[in-house]
Order: sequence, then structure tokens, then C-alpha cells
Amino acid sequence: MSWNPALAPVCPDEVGVDAIETLIVPRARDIGGFEVRRALPAPKRQMVGPFIFFDQAGPAEFLTGQGIDVRPHPHIGLGTVTYLYQGDFHHRDSLGTDQIIRPGAVNWMVAGRGVTHSERTSSAARSGPSALYGIQTWIALPEDREDMEPDFEHHAADSLPEFEDGGVKARLILGSAYGRTAPATLQSETFYLDVTLAPDALFPLPDDHEDRGLYVTEGSVSIAGQEFEAGRMMVFRPGDRIAVKAGARGARLMALGGATLNGPRYIWWNFVASTRDRIEHAKEEWHAANWGKGQFDLPEGDRDEHIPLPD
Repeated sequence: MSWNPALAPVCPDEVGVDAIETLIVPRARDIGGFEVRRALPAPKRQMVGPFIFFDQAGPAEFLTGQGIDVRPHPHIGLGTVTYLYQGDFHHRDSLGTDQIIRPGAVNWMVAGRGVTHSERTSSAARSGPSALYGIQTWIALPEDREDMEPDFEHHAADSLPEFEDGGVKARLILGSAYGRTAPATLQSETFYLDVTLAPDALFPLPDDHEDRGLYVTEGSVSIAGQEFEAGRMMVFRPGDRIAVKAGARGARLMALGGATLNGPRYIWWNFVASTRDRIEHAKEEWHAANWGKGQFDLPEGDRDEHIPLPD
């Protein structure tokens, strides 16, 4: 199957090293007893296309009864996508959503003017030893969609387009790539792929998106004769035809990008906005805790606690 007939993979050694516009080494961050590796936002790069936040969670192992408890917290001006390799999350939000997400599926929540959600290891997973490994990203909304009504979509793994050819297996999580489109409703041009490469396999990035990057989660890839191990994000120069080659152990990576927004975004805690005023208003509303009567409410079934506004 020729899943990208318009792009013949170039040899990675023919790609100029200057095609990598930014190399990002994620920072370790503690989110309450659990460490994540945060690639975006980075000091030299706030966004890749509309992607403004990128966290790798795990891989981690838990004993019986243990797990992750991300208490109810708010968002504005963005969409969140949770994608797991291992484990599960029990998602509840102020829209009334009550959804378990498992590996390969997509939880896509658009905060718009304001939403609250929690993510916890499910009770079923806590009944024995369990693992967690996945990626959570935020996508900044276009300026004219920042105040849209919040929304949530869940898409099972078997509903997502998949490609397989020449040692490459790819699942399209969000957006459009290689002539296919994922089912989630997006507000701007985006692509987001989960890619597994056999040893020495070549993977051509889509060439019809302005901004493109990739994050290596397992193994390694080579670009212009340089090898990049797991835990590195590369952002590429617009317009170049790019292919990466898996190392001797193969590789797994997340490819992401899309159209750039009309300008930078302000980001504070869990809030993203094109103006500081929107963020200041959201801070006041969350601090007021006027649940169901102001900008925010708490998730049904998870109303006993919440994360307070940071100092």
C-alpha cells in the first residue's frame, strides 16, 4: 500500500542538519507525586503548529491500590488530547462526561470559554498492579474560537485511520495527513500521529503542513547523520521534505504540527489565551469557587475536591 504517494522518502543523510530548526530536551516536572517530561512549551519554542503543551507521562508501574489522581482543575482557550500506550484514565468533566480511556483511543476535550475535568487511574486498574505510559497535549484554539462552548469527544482506537508500509505503522490521532482525516472535530489545521518504525525503516513527514515536529518516545532516529535518542523533540524548518530513519532497535515517535496561529499565546497554569485579560478573569473565577454559577463547575461524580489556584 502506498500511503503517501506524493512524497518519495529522501535519504536522511541528504537532509541538511539545519533542517532542524529547534531541538528540545524535555524538562522533568512533578505534578503531585508523579514525574512527567515536558517538551512544550520550551524556552526557545512555545508552539509547534497549534500544539502548545506536550507531556510524556511514564512509563511507570504501580502496586495494587496505587495510581494517578489528577484532581478537578480548569482550562480555557485550548483543547486537550490524552493518548495512552499503557494503562487507563477515568475522565470526568463539567459537561457530564464520564469516560474511561485506554491505549490507542482518543479523549478530545475542547475547553473553549471554560471547562473543568479530572483524570484518575480507574478502580479496575487499581485492583492489581498496573502501568501508565502516555502523552498529553494541549492545542491552542484560534482567536475567534477561544470563547466557544466546551465540548468532549471520545474515539475508539479502531475508528482512527491507520497506515502500514515498509516497516512503518502509523495511527492518525488528530487532523489530516497522507490524504486521510481522523474523526475528532478540530478548530484549526492540525496533524498528530503515533508512529512505530521497524529497525532502519524510513518515515516521511507530511509535507503539506506549515509547522512539523516529532518526539521520540522509544528507540532512536537519525537525521542528517545525527542520532536522536528517546526523549528528544525536533522541530523542522518549514517547507523542507523530511524523512527520518529508525535506529537499529527501531523507534516509536509522535509526529505533530499544523498551521501556525495568528500570534503567540499567553499561558498561565492551565489557562491559554490570546489576551492577559482572559487569563486574569479565569483566575478570579476559579478562586471564587462559585461552582455552576460562574465560569466553572466541578465534574459530576468528582466534586469533593479540586486543585486550588496556585499562589
